[in-house]
Amino acid sequence: MSDQPSETPSAPTHDEAHGGALGARLNWLRAAVLGANDGVVSTAGIVVGVAGATDDRGTLLTAGLAGLLAGSMSMAAGEYVSVSTQRDSEKAALALEKRELREQPEAELAELTELLEQRGLSGEVAREAARELTERDALRAHARVELGIDPDDLTNPWHAAAASFVAFTCGALLPLLAIVLPPADWRLPVTVLSVLAALALTGWSSARLGSAAVGPAVVRNMAGGALAMAVTYGAGTLLGAVGV
Repeated sequence: MSDQPSETPSAPTHDEAHGGALGARLNWLRAAVLGANDGVVSTAGIVVGVAGATDDRGTLLTAGLAGLLAGSMSMAAGEYVSVSTQRDSEKAALALEKRELREQPEAELAELTELLEQRGLSGEVAREAARELTERDALRAHARVELGIDPDDLTNPWHAAAASFVAFTCGALLPLLAIVLPPADWRLPVTVLSVLAALALTGWSSARLGSAAVGPAVVRNMAGGALAMAVTYGAGTLLGAVGV
């Protein structure tokens, strides 16, 4: 035969394993960029809004720190809950597959063969590949081919929560420092320019990581951040004028 069972897409070659690991790293990088972007926009909105009402450094620092802590904790908690749910679903799917392999092995072998045929293998090669994969590790074979899950690399909610916390905090530090460190007359322009530059960078990074057009992503990101700061600054100015 010209085709060999080892060529099946479910058999993890070095290149496939490397590609899967690279894809996972890119997903983490995209999540980190988006988390940092959220930190920049939300904290900038808070401190610029407060700056519209007062130029007191202590008040600005307190508001910025409160926004940073609240946002980072919210991001971490949300990511933990989301990834925990995903992990529970993966574990339940693996448990069900393990039971089916124990109770109806022939049916599962036929199912694996059919799945391999759908990936482009001929019937004979698919049957041989399914038998070899089943003899090697039936659960792993079905998990990878049927469920798209690596049993040894389930999602970790603690890692996801920590990554979200760190990413948001790093993004939030920029507008916080930009609003409290310069002299009073320079705080707003320094903050606005710093935030827009950071949003241009995160927009560029997210576009490159997602293989999308860079220009529209950068413009959208900067426009959204500018709108958020304009709205909150206007609200802060109005509230400060009426003495609220």
